[in-house]
Amino acid sequence: MEIRRGRSIEVDFFRGVVLIVIVLDHIPGSMLSHLMLHAYALCDSAEVFVFLGGYASAAAYTAVLAHRGENAAKLRFIKRCWEIYRAYLLTAVLTLVSGATLALLNLNRPMVELSGWPPFALQPWREAFDIALLRRQPYLSSVLPMYVIFALFVPFAVPLARRSASLALAVSLAIWAGAVPLAALFSIDDVANWAFNPFAWQLMFVLGIVCRVQPISERFHASHTARWFTRGAVLAVLAFAIVKLFVLSEPVPGTHKQNLSVERVINFIVIAWLAAQFVRMGSIAWLARRLPAVVTVGRTGLVCFVMGTLVSLIVDTATPHTFHGFRGVLVGLGGDLAAIGALLMIARGWSGWKGQRPGPGAHANGAGYG
Repeated sequence: MEIRRGRSIEVDFFRGVVLIVIVLDHIPGSMLSHLMLHAYALCDSAEVFVFLGGYASAAAYTAVLAHRGENAAKLRFIKRCWEIYRAYLLTAVLTLVSGATLALLNLNRPMVELSGWPPFALQPWREAFDIALLRRQPYLSSVLPMYVIFALFVPFAVPLARRSASLALAVSLAIWAGAVPLAALFSIDDVANWAFNPFAWQLMFVLGIVCRVQPISERFHASHTARWFTRGAVLAVLAFAIVKLFVLSEPVPGTHKQNLSVERVINFIVIAWLAAQFVRMGSIAWLARRLPAVVTVGRTGLVCFVMGTLVSLIVDTATPHTFHGFRGVLVGLGGDLAAIGALLMIARGWSGWKGQRPGPGAHANGAGYG
């Protein structure tokens, strides 16, 4: 993706799509979730989310650096770290309150367990302390602690990537390769058991940073080698889909996602390469201009992520799970449409309240990832 002044409408569109997908993927009865990336690939929306976070963070850092200097850019991301931490606490509170409400009303028992409310009700002070220290991460809030760490390291990672993309990737790959022992080494009781091992997932974040500050040249994209890369990427995507659909007989262990396994990385890279080709052709920008509401979701990422957790829980609770067959499909689709509509309204309402006027030339800022 080429560097532009201001925000990239393609990135905001992709982020909007991913945020909608995250909401749908956390509704057990969703019908549309069966059509999402995780159903046909060994990676899912999480890789896209973190990659775009790195890309947008690099855009935000370089924009502040160019206009206000290095100290201002560093300060912006220290503040951003605090913003994400507050969003994490809010998400945790919303999750626990939702779990308590469902328990009180004797509704949706599986979601009550997932919310983490039962152990919190038994030991509220200890649980609250562990949540504040990131040792316990209630359902759906688990990705945000990782972003707190990433925000702190943006002022170091972006300048390194600007000086040498190869060195930045080499350091990131080395950390990724040692992610499991590093998580155990630095664990404060539970860091090694985070849903997302930050030592592994930083690779996706750094890939996003590098793609922003050291993009592949148009000359290479137009070369014969790039065309062969594209053909190989198509074959690889098809091969991964065949493995996912017809070869794997059991779900992949959760540790593969937690520690960002090599097959997930490769699968994401080939998909990202193909997506970049659509960006170059202008297809994504064309689509984004016709779906501005999705772009708005992408530009209000942190708010939509936090509120999206509540939306998915409410829709899951309100959707009857007793219907099967065609009725079950209709009920599931109805829940999906309600969730998507709610997220679009949240994004529009927040954008309007903040006085934002989304457009392709909107200035990149520290809200670039969520």
